[in-house]
Amino acid sequence: MELDPRRLLIFRRVAREGSITGAARALGWTQPAVSQHLAHLERDAGTRLLLRGPGGVRLTQAGSTLLARADAVAGELHAAREELASLTTLGTGRVRLRAFPSAAATLVSDAVAALGERHPAVEVALVAAEPPEATAAVRAGDADLAVVFGYDGPPPALGQLRWHELDREPVHLVVHPEHPSAGARRGDLARLADERWIAGCVRCREHLVDCCTAAGFAPLITHETDDYVVVQNLVARGLGVTALPASALTAYRHPGVVLVDAPALGSRHVGLVHRPGAETVPATAALIRELGRVSRRTPRSRGAVAP
Repeated sequence: MELDPRRLLIFRRVAREGSITGAARALGWTQPAVSQHLAHLERDAGTRLLLRGPGGVRLTQAGSTLLARADAVAGELHAAREELASLTTLGTGRVRLRAFPSAAATLVSDAVAALGERHPAVEVALVAAEPPEATAAVRAGDADLAVVFGYDGPPPALGQLRWHELDREPVHLVVHPEHPSAGARRGDLARLADERWIAGCVRCREHLVDCCTAAGFAPLITHETDDYVVVQNLVARGLGVTALPASALTAYRHPGVVLVDAPALGSRHVGLVHRPGAETVPATAALIRELGRVSRRTPRSRGAVAP
């Protein structure tokens, strides 16, 4: 069995677009041309890869398996193009980057700006994304690098992806200035069992629940949002208390909230995820180095709690 790499990439585009029509439009081809390549690929594979329907296409089990390989091919081709373009010097290059929002607003924006000063011709295409989506983009070959976080170490299920830790940032208790805990040197979670809580993203909520459970209670979560600006506005209006990591408080600090050191809320690990070999591509390697420099120079764990 021989599979044509070009047809693999066409199949990948159809799977990503969800229809042959959408893939043809994205590729600038005719629909019959795309269909013909798919027919050849299925014949070479010896099985159906797609199920056609009025709403688009669905992957068969074989199609899902092949898509993962097609993603790997796309990622390797992109890395090869970037490496060839930079063989003589890091004059050009493009890095597709994903980062969770508070990192994008702090660490990442600082690093991208610094990279631009050192290597003006290197382009960084940043998309804000939560860790699961960012990791999936790297795995699918749609991103070269992702800045993600995990509460008990690296995010789970990284598989063959590589992880480089950049920082470990504390999670702080955030309360209204008139809250009894506002003047405390350290926050005691057990004293907050009757409070209304504001929770963040799915992973942040799970971490909050775990910490409160360890302190002997189940938190009463009355509001949920992954927007750290909204979270702080709610706290400032006296609508609850919350837990926020240092990077979110560096990115935005509402004047109407008070931060309290609360060791029981733990910390989270911030790091880079990429495919094996991505660090050998000059432009990607340069961004990795810059992210490391910025993280070492201004770790998000410093100075978040201040009057």
